[in-house]
Amino acid sequence: MSKINSIFISIFLLLFTPSFSFAQEVQETQEVIVQSLPIESFKGVLRGEKVDKLIWRGGIEISSDYQEFGGLSGITFTGDNNQIVMVSDIGNFFSGQLIYDEFDQLLALGGVEMSAITNSKGNVLPRKFAKDAEAIDTIYRFGKPASIRVGFENLTRVADFELRNGKPFGAAKEIIIPHILSKERTNASLEAVCIAPKNSPIAGSTLLITENMLVEENIAGFMLGNLDKGAFNIKKTKSMNPTDCAFLENGDLLILERGISFLSFTMQLRLIKADKVQPKALLEGEVILSARGSKNIDNMEGLAVYKNANGQERIIIISDDNFNDWERTLFLEFSFE
Repeated sequence: MSKINSIFISIFLLLFTPSFSFAQEVQETQEVIVQSLPIESFKGVLRGEKVDKLIWRGGIEISSDYQEFGGLSGITFTGDNNQIVMVSDIGNFFSGQLIYDEFDQLLALGGVEMSAITNSKGNVLPRKFAKDAEAIDTIYRFGKPASIRVGFENLTRVADFELRNGKPFGAAKEIIIPHILSKERTNASLEAVCIAPKNSPIAGSTLLITENMLVEENIAGFMLGNLDKGAFNIKKTKSMNPTDCAFLENGDLLILERGISFLSFTMQLRLIKADKVQPKALLEGEVILSARGSKNIDNMEGLAVYKNANGQERIIIISDDNFNDWERTLFLEFSFE
C-alpha cells in the first residue's frame, strides 16, 4: 500500500468511523483555602463542661479569602473520617473534612472544595432566585451514604444529588413535594430537611420544615414517606423560627431555631421524643440549649449529628455569615452526658 493510500484510509476512518468517548465525566471543583481559629468557651464554660442540658465540646471560627466562601446554611456528614458537605445561599456545595486532635477536640476544617449546585440538566443554576439552598441531609442505602437531599427556598423545591467519594456529583433529581409548599416563592418557605433513621418509628421519612409558614400560629411542616406522610406543625416559639433539623440515632428529633434580639442573634435547640414525631402532630418538645449575644453565637442555621471515633454522638451547629463582615462562620460542637 502506498503512503498516499495509507493517509487516505486514515482520513476516511477518522471522518466516518463512529467515535466513542471513554473519558470519565468530571465534576468541576475549586480548592478553597480556609483558616480555623479555636473557640474554647461557650456561655462561660470550658470544653467538657455542662451547658444547659448538653456538654460543650469546643468549636472553631472559619474564614477564607475566597470570595464565594460563606453563606453556609446546612451541613451533613457524608463519609468516614468526618467528611462533610455544606450548602450555601448562593448555590454552592462545600465539601471538606473536620479535623480533630488526639483528645477528640475540633481543630480545623481541611480539604475544602467548592462545586456549583446544578439543575436537572447538569447545568449551573441560572439565577440567584434558584440558588438559595437552605438545608441538606444524607440518604443512606445498605448503611452507606449514597446521595444527599437538598432543600431550597424562594424557588421552593427539594432535589437529590449523587455522592462520589463522599462529595456531591452530577445533575439534580427533583423530588415531588406538596404543592402548598412548592408554590411558595419567598425566603420564609422551606428551611430544614432531615431524614428519619432506621430506629425511628417513621424510618426513611423526610421531614420538610418551613421557616415561617404558619398554620393556626404554628410552624408548618410536611412529612414525605411511603407509610408516614402528611402535614404536621411545630409549636412556634416567640421571636424564633426553625433553621434546621436533625435526628439522633434513637429517632429523637432536634430542631434548631434562631431569632434576633437587641441587634444580636438568639438561638435554641429543641429535642422532641421519637414517638411524638408523626403526621398531624403538633411538635413541641423541650429546649436543651439556648444562647444569645454576639459573643457566643451568630446566625446559627445548620445542624448535623454524627458519631465520633469513640462512638459518642455529637451535635454540630454552624452559622451563616450572609457574606457580611460583621457576621462569622462558626462551628459549635456539643454532646449529651
